[in-house]
Amino acid sequence: MKTLKKAALAALTAVAVACGTTPAVAQPVGVVKAWDATANPPTVIHTGKPQSWVKQVDHKTVLSYNVFSPSMNRDIPVAVIPATNPAGQRVQGAPTLYLLNGAGGAEQDQDWIHLHTTKDYFAGKGVNVVIPQAGAFSYYTDWVAPTVRSRYLNGPQKWETFLTKELPGPIERTLGANNNRAIAGFSMSGTSALVLPQHNPGMYKAAASFSGCAATSSPAGYNFARITVNRASATQDFKTVTPEMMWGPMGGPYNRWNDALLNAEKLRGLKLYVSAGTGLAGRSDQVSYLIGLGAPDPIAHIGAATLQVEGGVIEAAINTCTHDLKAKLDGLNIPAHFELRNVGTHSWPYWRDDLDKAWRTTIAPALGV
Repeated sequence: MKTLKKAALAALTAVAVACGTTPAVAQPVGVVKAWDATANPPTVIHTGKPQSWVKQVDHKTVLSYNVFSPSMNRDIPVAVIPATNPAGQRVQGAPTLYLLNGAGGAEQDQDWIHLHTTKDYFAGKGVNVVIPQAGAFSYYTDWVAPTVRSRYLNGPQKWETFLTKELPGPIERTLGANNNRAIAGFSMSGTSALVLPQHNPGMYKAAASFSGCAATSSPAGYNFARITVNRASATQDFKTVTPEMMWGPMGGPYNRWNDALLNAEKLRGLKLYVSAGTGLAGRSDQVSYLIGLGAPDPIAHIGAATLQVEGGVIEAAINTCTHDLKAKLDGLNIPAHFELRNVGTHSWPYWRDDLDKAWRTTIAPALGV
């Protein structure tokens, strides 16, 4: 219980800002290298601080690997929760869920392993969970800029290539996985979890987007991306890292290709789960809730204010994005499970609930587990 409270408290007091019919078979391009996280902490991410998630690597319930990316010419740290049965035994031939982090990612300790009891939730569920522990502020997309130099983004940014061509083959072979996959993400990666299946038809059985904005080529969507990627520079000049480096000019061909709303027809055939709150404060956004988790009174007040103001504004914008996507899918007669909450800020408690609901309603049935 103490561990759960600690993780939940850390999550609540930090708002993660987002700020063909032939199946696509993943090519075994990358190389998986075993990695002892304790002896060899990540060296591919230079943020000036160690990553906390490695403390949960026990080589049983949480595994860690470095996977070489030829397109980015570097090793990418990857956390894996291996598939087990209810008795805790490893399962061969299991499907794989690719679980993406939000904007700050593991680089800012805003990842699924560090801020959520993910390993406990998936214990016994018979699915491999693969979590890339790099890619903060990248939108997990292939950038048009040949290289980017900033605090969080260094070198080529070819995340779609890595996630769909370089990572699946070797990691699934290492885990003895089958060819069934799903993908899920929140905030920034909620966008990615819709775009990657659109670009790779047949690769995923299901996709789940928690508090993500499907539109990226509209003025609102593009500038939302601007605010997000600028955080990769750790400055406020809005020039060091820009969406133009990522997708080219607003409304251009590549930007439109990476707009999940415009390309909604390409979601047909996927099992879909999409969620958003309204931005209004819910139970987990209150001072009393944070105090109940053990937060000192001043920290609880600051945390609640941050959740209700900053997290509320962000989620209200996401709510508009989500209703636009629902209207588009309804018009195309594409079924999807929409979880539209009457309250809720842009914060972890809601995504924790989303993960459970998405698993039960959408992902598990699609993967056959």
